[in-house]
Parts: sequence; structure tokens; C-alpha cells
Amino acid sequence: MSHMTNPLATPDQLFQRRSFGALPLELQDAIFFATQCLTQAAGLLLQLPQSVAAQANVLLARYWLVESIMAHEFSDVSAAILYLTAKCSPHPRSPRDLSNIYAYLLSPSSSFFPREPPPSPEPNPNKNNPSTYYVPEPAYQTFHARLLALEARVLHALSFDTHVALPHPLAVTYLQALDFLHVAPRERIGKKVVQYLNAALLSPQMLYLTSQPAALAVAAIYNAARDVGAKMPECEWWEVFDVEREELGFLVVGMRSVEGWGRRIAWRGVGMGLGVRLKA
Repeated sequence: MSHMTNPLATPDQLFQRRSFGALPLELQDAIFFATQCLTQAAGLLLQLPQSVAAQANVLLARYWLVESIMAHEFSDVSAAILYLTAKCSPHPRSPRDLSNIYAYLLSPSSSFFPREPPPSPEPNPNKNNPSTYYVPEPAYQTFHARLLALEARVLHALSFDTHVALPHPLAVTYLQALDFLHVAPRERIGKKVVQYLNAALLSPQMLYLTSQPAALAVAAIYNAARDVGAKMPECEWWEVFDVEREELGFLVVGMRSVEGWGRRIAWRGVGMGLGVRLKA
């Protein structure tokens, strides 16, 4: 069963993370959120499976349990961990590909980070301007050196343990066991489950580091069934999957709060735009 479980964070590790550096906790959470979103966007542009990007998100959270969030430029950490995760999968990507993708995502031409609108109705000269994300050879060599150095540091910090068990396959199995894939809103409930599991990767509560995949899958199913109006068993069905009521309640609330928290962070100007200000 070891391949279906993950090493979980201890209370001491979670407390230590909060005490890293002098940054306010809200700013640390915003950096975490923005970096996780950046990793997902890079995985999408690199045409990596969602499983690889999700594993990179989990490894990034583990790494920041033992390393200060401000020890390195956050986009470099994202690139190094995504590079490492892809290399350990059947879908490796070259450093050159990562250099180009991250240069684009962090450029003024990218729509990933929101920016202030231009003061006049004149077109933005940086929009879709390849010169803003062109990577010359010296810049690529510098990025490559940072990438390899950070990859080694991440491996050392994680004690070379890069195993990540995701809850997505378990969720499909549980949906079949509960006969949720044969009810009327079967397409919607499956999609909702995946949405909740992917959103949980961005949670500042680090749900993937405090609960096992089985509990995450059950909580996602519970939320999705409520959203689409699917009838759930009247018994305490989550106990069949070895999930306690208290843990389920915590995860249900945690997953449902991610969207609102992310919108609030972005609305206050802290979320995505943070990356541009930190690099300036």
C-alpha cells in the first residue's frame, strides 16, 4: 500500500514553515499560490499530463517545508521542480524548453500575470512581442546553471524521495464503487471531482501534505455530489474508505474555500501580479 500513500508533514514542519523569514503570512501564502499556478501554466504549455504538473505541485509544497520560501527566485524553483518531475516521468522536457516557456510566462506579452491597463487607448507595444520573451544564449546558459543547481538542492532537501501518490485514480475507483458514474449527472460529477482535486493543490493549507490521497478523493467526491445534486448513501459511507468524519469535514471546507480565497488574493493585487513585482 506504500505506493498509494504519501509522507505527511508534521506539525513542527508546518509551524517552521510559517516562521521562515520576516514576510507576513498572507504574503507567504500569496507567493505559494502564485508559484503553484505558474507551475500549472508551465506544465500546460509544455504539454505535460496533468498528473506530472500535479506531482510537481506536491513536491514544491514539500520543498518549501524545509527551505525558506524566499531562498531562491520562486519561478526558478518552479522550473527546477517541474524539470525534475518531468524527468522522472515518461514525459521529460529539455532545459531549453523550460527556459523558453518560463521566459514567456514571465514576460509582458504573457497574460498569466495581470498588469495595469495602459493609460491611453493606444495598443500595448509589448503585446505578442517576441522580443520580450526571446532568450539569448548567455541568458539560457545562466538559466541552465541555476536549473541544475536548484534541482540538486531540491533532491537533497527531499532526501531524494520524489514519490507522489495522487488521489485522482482513487477518486475514479471510489466513484465506480458508489455507482456515481451511472447516475444522470455522471459527466458533471466526474469533472467536479477533478476540479476540486486540482484546486486543492493551490490551497495554502497544503491539503496534499496533511491528508492521504484516499481522504482527498473522498472529500472531492462529497463536494462534487453536493454541487450536482447527486444522491449520496444515507450511511456514513466515507468510513468504508477509511476516512474519519472529522478529517472529511476539514477537507470539505478546505477544498470549498480555495476558489474564494484565490479570488480574494487576486482582487487585492497580491496573487498573480506578485511574481512581476518580486522580479522587478
